Amino acid sequence: MNKNKHFTLTNPVTSLSGVGLRLQEKLERIGINEIQDLLFHLPYRYIDRTRLSPIGTLRPEHEAYIQGEIELTQVRFGKRRSLLCRISDGTGSIILRFFYFSKSQEKGLQRGLSIRCYGQVRYGQGSLEMVHPEYRVLNEHQENVLDEQLTAVYPSTEGLQQTRLRKLTEQALLALDNDEQSLVELLPENILADQKLPTLSEALSYVHRPPPDADIKSLVEGIHPAQRRLAFEELLAHQLSLLQLRKDFRKESSPALNKSSHLVTVFLENLPFELTNAQRLAYETISSDLNKTEAMLRLVQGDVGSGKTVVAAMATLQTIEAGYQVAIMAPTELLSEQHYKNFRIWLEPLGIDVVFLTGKLKKSRRTEVEERLQNDTPVVVIGTHALFQDSVSFAKPGLIVIDEQHRFGVHQRLALLEKGQQHKVYPHQLIMTATPIPRTLTMTAYADLDHTVINELPPGRKTINTSVISNERRDDIINRINKVCTEGRQVYWVCTLIEESETLQCETAIETAETLKEKLSAVNVGLIHGRMKPTEKENMMQEFKNGKIGLLVATTVIEVGVDVPNASLMIIDNAERFGLSQLHQLRGRIGRGETQSDCLLMYQSPLGDLAKQRLEIMRTSSDGFVIAEKDLELRGPGEILGTRQAGIPEMRVADLMRDARLLPEIQNTAKLLLENDHDKVESLIHRWLGKNIDYSNV
Repeated sequence: MNKNKHFTLTNPVTSLSGVGLRLQEKLERIGINEIQDLLFHLPYRYIDRTRLSPIGTLRPEHEAYIQGEIELTQVRFGKRRSLLCRISDGTGSIILRFFYFSKSQEKGLQRGLSIRCYGQVRYGQGSLEMVHPEYRVLNEHQENVLDEQLTAVYPSTEGLQQTRLRKLTEQALLALDNDEQSLVELLPENILADQKLPTLSEALSYVHRPPPDADIKSLVEGIHPAQRRLAFEELLAHQLSLLQLRKDFRKESSPALNKSSHLVTVFLENLPFELTNAQRLAYETISSDLNKTEAMLRLVQGDVGSGKTVVAAMATLQTIEAGYQVAIMAPTELLSEQHYKNFRIWLEPLGIDVVFLTGKLKKSRRTEVEERLQNDTPVVVIGTHALFQDSVSFAKPGLIVIDEQHRFGVHQRLALLEKGQQHKVYPHQLIMTATPIPRTLTMTAYADLDHTVINELPPGRKTINTSVISNERRDDIINRINKVCTEGRQVYWVCTLIEESETLQCETAIETAETLKEKLSAVNVGLIHGRMKPTEKENMMQEFKNGKIGLLVATTVIEVGVDVPNASLMIIDNAERFGLSQLHQLRGRIGRGETQSDCLLMYQSPLGDLAKQRLEIMRTSSDGFVIAEKDLELRGPGEILGTRQAGIPEMRVADLMRDARLLPEIQNTAKLLLENDHDKVESLIHRWLGKNIDYSNV
């Protein structure tokens, strides 16, 4: 950086030394436009080269800095050629594995040399290993001292190296020294004092370049006061963005839908079962919300099988009876088809028009449905993302129901509301999820919503026995399937989740079905996966429901919405690859009849420590909220919320589990700022969320 020139933090990043057009484009990709953006581009972890770990103490899935003597180097040929190097330090040994290597690299790793490596430890073939670690062969004539401070590792993008980011951050920190006044302190002084937090500039300087005497342990764990200071402000910005959204939305008027005097009563009389107390209470709350001119924004949580859809049907009937239209949106074709089928069975006998709209509908039928929605007579439309499309508009929307909220983002939810808006009158909104949401997430990601929990299952539902079983016992499992089917009951076999590729999942399901057909000749084996046509899937599920198919091989398309009471056994293949909440959802497809049901979680050996923990939680717990809390703890909020799909940015420094204790104070601070200091609210949201979330213009 040119020290003769005075930079301010609001100068463009191109003011810095070495930033040309190509680098500018890469920096823009990760939200860095001004110099101060570099200060808020925070390290997401640190490399600790301040101490060495004895090899004998290493554990899989942990990173470590180690030193040892090379005992053996060889090229291993197989499906993939690799260079293996075994090192030892007297406490233990480990393999270094390189898939990409040169001849000179092979020659440089000679037996007897000392080497220092940094990398992640994992299980290999018979021993622990590091794959492509950073390493340095030690020179006996040099003094090989350890680093004095932690090395920051930043979120990056293709072609943007860590060394470059570190150099740019150094320049930004110099600019901060020269221009500390432009870094506005947005947290109230009493909060900083009460929470014993440093100033913003102190915190930023510390986390980017921890001094030699830094508390390394607390920084690595993310609990240093400097990190807590930044986490507090970041979580506050997220909280404010959602509360601001809620506040703005509440200003708009919605139709007051009178409580049903006829349709709900008739509907309940026709149901073949009694509502639970939890369902009744949930509907009373929703009915009261619908009867107000302030828009309802309510999230209904209920474990698998708790009867949320019936509650949504009652809200739908209240809306229809008041003369308005209802849109019900589900994330998949299969679930939307299931809802369409249920709502037709329930509502058409009451004289209510129910229509279906998905992307796969023929053009003529689609045009017919769109025209029907533009007519202001009451109608229920059920569909998928197709409801977002420009050609779809509603003449008189009263209620929007969104199923499985975690599959949709705030953006999508608001886009549907804007579509529903007519003459500044917004439809009410009811959001349902069978994925229990931990309290920490309801306080943050869903802070704009009121919450209702249906915490009671219908009477007579039995607990599902869950077992964890090795893939090596596959033949025993096949014999068990044969026995269950011979007794007249039915079985699900859920195929492994292969990365995020639907194509690979479908191929696996097809191969598995073929193998099981060969081994179970007396059983009628069916197959369902995401690439089948909707009519094919519906026919297959109908045959399974009617008992014509004994064993249904499926991908995760059966995760939500399918009810087959006679299915009493489920095998989940490669269960260690699924998240806990998804395993719980899948398991909820059985246990819906009177027979005792069993779920077998089949895993591929060897299991890592984390996978063992997760499968043990599934084996010992059937409480969706307990499982969700553990899932949040083990996988983090990004995985559970599906931030890539949902459009919710990853936290830069905050961790919802680690920093959960800050949330009550953050909620209080957010309310005070919204009431008394609107300028700070806007500045905080812009500082931490920038262009990632612009709720106001959705």
